[in-house]
Amino acid sequence: MAVLEPRDTDVVPSVPSDGPTGVLSRPYRALSIGVVSVVLVIAFEATAVGTAMPVAARELDGLSLYAFAFSGYFTTSLFGMVLAGQWSDRSGPLASLTCGIAAFAAGLLLSGTAGAMWLFILGRAVQGLGGGLVIVALYVVVSRAYPERLRPAILAAFAAGWVVPSVVGPLAAGVVTEHLGWRWVFIGIPALVVFPLALALPQIRRRAGGPAEEAVAAPFDTRRIRLALGISIGAGLLQYAAQDVRWASLAPGVVGAALLVPAVLRLLPRGTYRAARGLPSVVLLRGVAAGAFVSAESFVPLMLVTQRGLSPTLAGSSLAAGGGSWALGSYLQSRPRLEPYRNRLMTLGMIVVAAAIATAPSVLVHAVPVWILAVAWGFGCFGMGLVISSTSVLLLKLSAPEEAGANSAALQISDGLANVVLLAAGGAAFAALGGGTVAAPTALGATAEGSHPAAFAAVFLPMAAVALAGAWVTTRLRER
Repeated sequence: MAVLEPRDTDVVPSVPSDGPTGVLSRPYRALSIGVVSVVLVIAFEATAVGTAMPVAARELDGLSLYAFAFSGYFTTSLFGMVLAGQWSDRSGPLASLTCGIAAFAAGLLLSGTAGAMWLFILGRAVQGLGGGLVIVALYVVVSRAYPERLRPAILAAFAAGWVVPSVVGPLAAGVVTEHLGWRWVFIGIPALVVFPLALALPQIRRRAGGPAEEAVAAPFDTRRIRLALGISIGAGLLQYAAQDVRWASLAPGVVGAALLVPAVLRLLPRGTYRAARGLPSVVLLRGVAAGAFVSAESFVPLMLVTQRGLSPTLAGSSLAAGGGSWALGSYLQSRPRLEPYRNRLMTLGMIVVAAAIATAPSVLVHAVPVWILAVAWGFGCFGMGLVISSTSVLLLKLSAPEEAGANSAALQISDGLANVVLLAAGGAAFAALGGGTVAAPTALGATAEGSHPAAFAAVFLPMAAVALAGAWVTTRLRER
């Protein structure tokens, strides 16, 4: 039951004067504040925990296992996404959201009280399962509780929920880690979920509880659950092989690929990898945009520190404005007057993203001022705000109510897998061209024996090409 994207000449229907006019109107106010507060907590955790993680790994004598603290979260979140899609379609999003937040908080507490690195990683895995359950359930809430004309606005509010944490989170976590210890960063965050739960859950129970009217109560699709396990285990084995580059790691890498590829092909909409028109291209675009941008962004601070001699604080602050411009782009796509031009805005967004990534390596030339990259990245984040929120809007628009959970899970899987695959490809190119030798910057801002500049160019330029390919995918979003 797909809904066609409006043509550029279509007129958006006017909002009835006697109906709610916004996501903060009285009927939606408590729900909107509650679900955005959940996003705010997740965003704060994502920005704060990364600051405390190196200290935690060092004190737990687990620096050699540092990467698994991230991959453990990712692999279990993939399973949680598929499980949440099944659960929400058949029983409504309330149970998935509640259990997800509980698991998220339990994982934080387990990591914060861990006495060994393996317990810390286990806590991160539990937290990832909860995060996967929560993110998909939130999309189903938007699908069930908000009319189509209000969905762009609430999804823009989700994006805005990341602005303050992206600025305040690292600073607050640094102060807490320095004065109270890294454990309090993990232990303190669960207390923040009390207010969102108290505000949002009653509204979700009233507006989005139970299965969709079109859904038939049925047990879980065990085939999809098995595929979800395959994708999680396969991703974990591939990440292990990538982090331990030896001939002995080839076997788990092959097994991981054999589990991952068939599962992905079956869990994503048919035609995703050939950019079939409509929903498959929406899911593909999400992965292309997120994977290219996040993979490139991961190397920006390292380039500024090793090639231009900036301190880590200054290098990180060069990306700080991106949160605001991302929210601005997301707000712009939510305007009802621009709805007929959504596809054109998304094409523009991907072109801007490609240009921003391609501009980044220009600062490898010392005559180019560093602020050029900060400005370019602000524009890139603006383009991402146009694209990412729009993919969520289109996904819900093209999904039947009983399919919103499964399709939302597919969107998140595309996002997460593209991040891993493109980041691994960029890392391999970086290492192959001498990027693995990083020295401290000299007083003059250069590196004596640091990473070769070509190693950074080998990351940014291919990612810019991937983003440019995403601009072509935006021409495939409208069904014939």
